[in-house]
Amino acid sequence: MERRDLEIFLTLAEELHFGRTAQRLFVSQARVSQTIKQLERQIGTALFDRTSRRVELTPVGRDFLNDVRPGYELIRAGVEKAVAAGRGLAEPLRVGFTSPLAGEMVLFAASAYRESHPGAGEVALHEAPLGDPLGPLRRGELDLLLGQFPVSEPDLRTGPVLISDSRVLAVSKRHPFARRESVRLDDLARDKVISLSGPVPDYWLDHLLPRTTPDGSPVERVGEATTRQELLALVGAGRGVHPVASHEVRYYARPNIVYVPFAEAPPLEYGLVWRAATETVRIRAFAGAAEEVVRQQNGPDQVCSECR
Repeated sequence: MERRDLEIFLTLAEELHFGRTAQRLFVSQARVSQTIKQLERQIGTALFDRTSRRVELTPVGRDFLNDVRPGYELIRAGVEKAVAAGRGLAEPLRVGFTSPLAGEMVLFAASAYRESHPGAGEVALHEAPLGDPLGPLRRGELDLLLGQFPVSEPDLRTGPVLISDSRVLAVSKRHPFARRESVRLDDLARDKVISLSGPVPDYWLDHLLPRTTPDGSPVERVGEATTRQELLALVGAGRGVHPVASHEVRYYARPNIVYVPFAEAPPLEYGLVWRAATETVRIRAFAGAAEEVVRQQNGPDQVCSECR
């Protein structure tokens, strides 16, 4: 009895329809019928009752199903595990994230990754430091990071944009901006902007906190928050303002902070980053799974829409 024969039997026992079984297994309906007849000859009795209107398991067929299915699943899992090991997918992946929506996206991608590669290792989720998002990656503590772009480093590689989100300005509830429907980038020159502490690249910080406004006015950076909670505490205390992604409104609502939309500002974008020297089949497979999730959810500005 071949493994394929058992697969046809188990699928027919689930579908109870010869045509659907053939479609699901990409074989002809005649092949399904011949396989079942051969199995029944080997066993010596009918496994299915067939009429022109229905297909049902016989009592012997139900017993046979209950006996062989657990063993078949063990064999299938073992084969998939061996294939994954041969492809270098069996080891776990450590994936970091820098924002709440990025964390949700990692979980979506992890499910797609495991579904596409059943023998792949676990995906462990880690929050990266606000002021040093690339550090854990470079120290080998992470295999991948779903972080905020831009990232342009000679030792790192990046994938396509997976998340795109509009910007809002976090201000104290007592701030004059809190009563406005929207702000503009030029408004950043009218108050202090809280900066971040840590070895983030200058170009990355300039993208988040521009040094000058579009009209050429200088933007004053003050303070240096090392964690998101420090940042929110400083904003809530009125020490300054800080631009964030719109989805953070849902995750970091505070009674003393108001999030004001920007009328015109480029979106904040996020994508996968990994070390060029340690790129593996696992990393490429996970990146492919993440891209497929984004495609299925209608693009970077729509992905994880229920989490925004």
